[in-house]
Formats: sequence, structure tokens, C-alpha cells
Amino acid sequence: MSKRDYYEILAVSRTATDQEIKSAYRRLAVKYHPDKNPNDATAEEKFKEAAEAYSVLSNTEQRQRYDRFGHAGVSSGAAGAGSWGAPGFGGIEDILGDLFGFGDVFGGRGGTRRSSAQRGADLRYDLEITLEEAANGMTAQLRIPRLESCDTCKGSGAASGSHPENCTTCAGTGQVRYQQGFFSVARTCHVCRGTGKVIKNPCPDCQGTGRIEREKQLEVKVPAGVETGSRLRVTGEGEAGAQGGATGDLYVVIHVAEHDVFERQSSNLYEAIPITFAQAALGADVKVKTLIDGEERLKIPMGTQTGTVFRLRGKGMPALGGRGRGDLFVSVTVITPTTLTREQRRLLEQLAEVENKDLESKGLVDKVRDIFG
Repeated sequence: MSKRDYYEILAVSRTATDQEIKSAYRRLAVKYHPDKNPNDATAEEKFKEAAEAYSVLSNTEQRQRYDRFGHAGVSSGAAGAGSWGAPGFGGIEDILGDLFGFGDVFGGRGGTRRSSAQRGADLRYDLEITLEEAANGMTAQLRIPRLESCDTCKGSGAASGSHPENCTTCAGTGQVRYQQGFFSVARTCHVCRGTGKVIKNPCPDCQGTGRIEREKQLEVKVPAGVETGSRLRVTGEGEAGAQGGATGDLYVVIHVAEHDVFERQSSNLYEAIPITFAQAALGADVKVKTLIDGEERLKIPMGTQTGTVFRLRGKGMPALGGRGRGDLFVSVTVITPTTLTREQRRLLEQLAEVENKDLESKGLVDKVRDIFG
């Protein structure tokens, strides 16, 4: 029976790139792999067919021969012909290893034992601080519950006087090999879970896990300028690793509480202050609060209106990393009194009388202008 065209098998054009060929093979390998299609002879045949096509088209020299001479150019009798052990076919093992986690496919390579060491988990701690603490920096005292290496067994998981032993199911390799069709597959050992070791006499304190839960007290320095969402990484303060693995890290996530006076936008601060009608009309020097520098004097010019914003440079939040400071923006609101003393009422009535005369005078002037142009 004649063989199908390799390009047709992979459903790619004859000008397909190496990446397109590889992607096409990956799709077919996933679709027709025997693990997903047990006892399906048609799927197994398509899987073999795709593997053979990829073994040729993924090899530059083999592909050139195939393009010139067809199947005859890459038959088993041709020089440098593609085969299960031919150069370039290792790419199939790499792809299947990525897709299915096989340590050894087609028996073409020696399996390697998976390292039993596992890195400890990273931890997260949410820390709420005040705006003043964010502006000045602070040292936080944290209590972190976490898994630490068991002191009794030194992290091995085995009771005193014993040691982890080689797994008899996989002979200490961490993998179990079985034959399926025309190739062999190495799978992670279900007994030792790939570590190659089993604990027959577990430590009574950690029940064989090698780790035990404790609470750790830590001091963490929070730099000035942090804001909500800032993350501080504390290396090596996460959970202990298993079987000698590295310790994870601790991430402190900052949440800055709202302030009753200041509103923050990045490194700038915003503040609203009330002023009297007289201060707005005549001008005045008023005191305003700053977050870091205490009180500052602000000059209010004559005729200031509600909503006017003044800028105090360098009186805002420090930038993270010490790169200067933002500004403080002060908006004013002119307050209308709701109750008046007898003297205040008398003075305001005098002011109203003068204002009315001014308005009448302006009205007369406007009329004269209308008459004489």
C-alpha cells in the first residue's frame, strides 16, 4: 500500500516553516496519542503516521531529500534516511515529553529520576498601615504561620534511627516503565510520586512530611513612599521546601488606610480648608496642615473665590526610593455664616448699603452711556 504524503498527513503546505510543522505535529500527537485513545487501532496508526512524517520534515536534510525524491529518498535504504533513531527524531521525544510528561519515549533515551526536592510555597501577608506610616516609613512586626523543616527528623520525614529507603516499585528511579504498542513509556511512580524514596517509619512529629507548622515573628521594614498595592519581597521567609528543597519567599502586600484630612494621588496630596468671607475678600495669611512638616503658612490673596487651589511644592508624599517628594494642593471654600452677632449684622448691613449704592451708581452710568453712545 502506498504511503500518504507527509505534508498531507500534517496538514501543512510544502512551504511550511519549521515552527508550523512542529505545531501541526503537536496537535496530532495530542489528538491521537494512545493514552487518550486506548485500544483504538486507527488512532494508534495515525499517531505513528504523524510521528514518521514529523521525523522526516523536522530534519532539514531529510526534508530536502523527500521534496526531491519523495518517499524513496528517505526510505530505510537511503543514506541518512529517517528512522526512530535518526538524527532529528529526538524532537519527537521532546515534544511528547512536554505534552505528557514522559521521561523516556520509544525507548530512545535513558530516563532520569525526578528530583525529590520541592521548593517551599511563597506566602502572602496583607499589611494595613496609616498614611503617616506610608509617608515616613516604619518597621512592622509580623506573625506568620508557615510550614518549617521538622527539627526532629531534620526534614527527612523518617523517624529517629531510620532513613528513607529506595522505592521497590520503581527501584529508586521515580519512574515506572511499561510497553504500549511499538514504544515504551516511563511514567511517574505512583508509590513514591517520583521521589524514588519511601518512608516506612515516619517521624511522629511531622507524620513523615518532613515539615511542621509554626508561627514565625518577623520584623519587616516598610520604606517611605509605599502605596496600596506595593509588594515587599522578603526572601527565604516563605514555607520550607520538602526533601531539602529551597525555602519560598514572603510577599507583604501594602494597604494604606484612608486619611480624614488628606487625599492621595500618587506622590501628591490634596487638602480642603475653609476660609471666612472677610479672608476671601481682604486676603489673609492662614495656617494649613501638612502630613510631614507640621503647619505651613499659606497666603490668600484678595478676592479669592471658592474652589481656588493653591500649590505647596515639595509638601506631598515622598517618592518610593527617595526620589524627591510630591506637592500639596490646597483648595479653599468660602464659608457663609449661618448665625450672626448683633455687631456682625450691623457691619454687614452697612456693607450691603454701600454695595447697593455702587450698583445704583453703575446703573446710572450705563443709562448715560446708552443715551450718548
